[in-house]
Amino acid sequence: MKKIAIFASAGGSNFRAIYNNIQRGYISGKIVLVISNNPQCNAIIFAIKKGLEIFIVNNTRFPDTNIRDKLLLQTLLKADVELICLAGYMKLLPRGIVKEYKNRILNIHPALLPKFGGKGFYGMKVHEAVIASGIEESGVTVHLVDEEYDHGKIIAQKRIEVRPEDTAETLAKRVLEVEHNLYPKVVKVFCNDRVVWKNNHPIIEV
Repeated sequence: MKKIAIFASAGGSNFRAIYNNIQRGYISGKIVLVISNNPQCNAIIFAIKKGLEIFIVNNTRFPDTNIRDKLLLQTLLKADVELICLAGYMKLLPRGIVKEYKNRILNIHPALLPKFGGKGFYGMKVHEAVIASGIEESGVTVHLVDEEYDHGKIIAQKRIEVRPEDTAETLAKRVLEVEHNLYPKVVKVFCNDRVVWKNNHPIIEV
């Protein structure tokens, strides 16, 4: 079973989706670490409730950036983490971690990247931008993480219709349902080592 670290900053609904799919045997993995910059977030509350190891890393606890980044990497290595899954994590990962875990860091984004991605595009802001643009479809993207926000190679996408009557809130609700379905499927593939690389691009079946 792959040892997984979850990074989350808020509600952690995708974290819970991954956890639940592990519990029912769909994903051959084990969550060994839950990392957050927000000690009060629901993701951390859920992790504590389930008896998972947590690690809080933020500017308040570790003001020195170099020390903070080094300690975070050491914590991941000590836990023998093999796969990192970002689940609503609001911070850019340190370059050292991106390098150490190249092609082993996943993130999910509530839009069809490269549209509506990058710094500042997160949560409801994404859906508000989609509605304001007037486009007829949105969706979900799972991608590899690199040194830039929402920039890594795309692993999988799922499209949904943007209905004429949609608001940011109604669109967000439908997109989230797709997220909870797609992300565990991609994590399952990675845990089963079923990623095929062609022309420097990951190919998977979900």
